[in-house]
Formats: sequence, C-alpha cells, structure tokens
Amino acid sequence: QVQLVESGGGLVQPGGSLRLSCVVSGSIFSISTMGWYRQAPGKQRDLVATVTTGGTTDYTDSVKGRFTISRDNAKNTLYLQMNSLKPEDTAVYYCNSRHGIWGTYWGQGTQVTVSS
Repeated sequence: QVQLVESGGGLVQPGGSLRLSCVVSGSIFSISTMGWYRQAPGKQRDLVATVTTGGTTDYTDSVKGRFTISRDNAKNTLYLQMNSLKPEDTAVYYCNSRHGIWGTYWGQGTQVTVSS
C-alpha cells in the first residue's frame, strides 16, 4: 500500500517562508518522479515543481527563483522550500509520485495560506 502524507502547511505573511514535506510509504519513492501540485479555490490543480529520480528539477514559471524542490531517497521524503511567498501562492498543495509501471499516487493535501 502506497501512501503519501504531506505536512508543513499553514498561515504565513507575504514575503515569508514555509517548507512542505511529503513522506512516502512503500518502496516506490526512489524509482518515481516526484512532484508538487497546488489547487486554489475554484481553480484546477496545477503543477508547481517536479524532480526526477536523477535529481533533475523543473518549475512552473510563477515560482522560479522562489521555490526549491528536493528529495531525500534515504528518508523517502520530498520537500518544497517556499520563499518570498505571495498571496497568489495560497492553495492546497499536493504531493504526487509517478512511475510508468507502478502508477500515480497523490497525498491528501496541505493548506498554504499567504495573508497579512
């Protein structure tokens, strides 16, 4: 049974920082491309950042230079360091794992609210 559990969300002022974590149970973490997505109220779920098994990262334009995705295969944990947060970053953030054979899995989401 594969489970993804996010943590680290919360309320932060504009310009502040948060670090999200996603712990993955099961044996798929090290062989899967991992990603963070977000969904704001009334909007579709959008890709924020991905990291491949080889460590190659990619970001949506709106977070480049502010967010950093990373993975620790020894801890089966994915991270998203978010700096210089803006109100438009407010959303539920979801962890995602993707493997061509073993499938795609989602976490339950963690709320990030950027507000003064």
